[in-house]
Order: sequence, then C-alpha cells, then structure tokens
Amino acid sequence: MDIKKALLLGLCVPALAFGVAACSSDDEEGSSTTTEQTDSAMTDEAATMNIVETAQATPDLSTLVEAVVAADLVETLSGEGPFTVFAPTNEAFAKLPPAELQRLLKPANKDELAKILTYHVVSGDVMAADLSNGQKVKTVEGQEITVTIDGDTVKLNDTATVVQADIETSNGTVHVIDGVLLPPN
Repeated sequence: MDIKKALLLGLCVPALAFGVAACSSDDEEGSSTTTEQTDSAMTDEAATMNIVETAQATPDLSTLVEAVVAADLVETLSGEGPFTVFAPTNEAFAKLPPAELQRLLKPANKDELAKILTYHVVSGDVMAADLSNGQKVKTVEGQEITVTIDGDTVKLNDTATVVQADIETSNGTVHVIDGVLLPPN
C-alpha cells in the first residue's frame, strides 16, 4: 500500500471506529454519537459552503474565524479560489501566550496577523493524497511549509499535526491542524 493510501486510511479508520463504538453504546455516550453525527453532517455540508462559512460552522475553529475577521481576510477566503487552508483549532491558538494572541487581534497589528494567517493558505486544491514526505509547499504568504509524513501522521514544519484532513468546500480544502504555524521571518 502506498503512503498516500495509508495516510487516508490512517485518518479515516480511527474516525469510523470511534463512530461505530459511539453508536453501539447505550450509556451516556449518546452525546458522543450526536457530536460525531454533527461533525459528519458538517463535513458533508462543507462542500456547499466556502472556506469561511465552513470555519464559521465549526465551533472548534471560532478563534480562527475571529482572526480571519481581524485580519480582513474574509472576502479573500470566501472568493473563488481554490485555496487550501491549514486551519488551527481553538486549542492550537490557546498554545500561544494569551497576551500575544490579544495583541495580534488588535487593528494596529492587522498586517502581521494577515501574514501569519496567509502562511496557513496554499493556492490550489491540495488533498492529503497530494502530499508527500519532505515536500515543500509554497504558501500565499510567500514562504514554504515543510510536510513530514511518518506512518499515519502528517506534520507541518515539525510543529503542527493534521488532525482532520480533506474537508472539501466550494472554494477549496481545509485541513484542521493542532498548532499555529509561524512564518520563519
């Protein structure tokens, strides 16, 4: 089996196993079933929504949405595309010092925030199967992200891991990551 198929299986099989386990339980795990069904429905629905609408519909990406608004990138990321966005979760943003995140969200720092956010965006529609170990992917910001694939784990710049891949939207693809990528300079 090639690495791309293994990557896709590695990302899909655990989610499927979790969904089956949640559905087969009669105890209080019923709330997990609802969450799993909501996530699945959101992923299916994302194909009709653009990148920004998809992020807005995903509670765990609310900090990203706040940052996209603060950086004045809503119109761009709602545009025709296609774009690929490596979307940090709220937990990823929480790893930043709180004062730093608040500083970046201020209007005076809009350009710096836009530079950081566009470092998470790639022109074109890049699916997980398109990535290879050691690949360098040029971002909209202008610098590159290095992809590392080790078994079923995909890391970006050895700092952020893809935790959910291939969320298709009407104007591109979203890959949810567990860290905020900072441009080298």
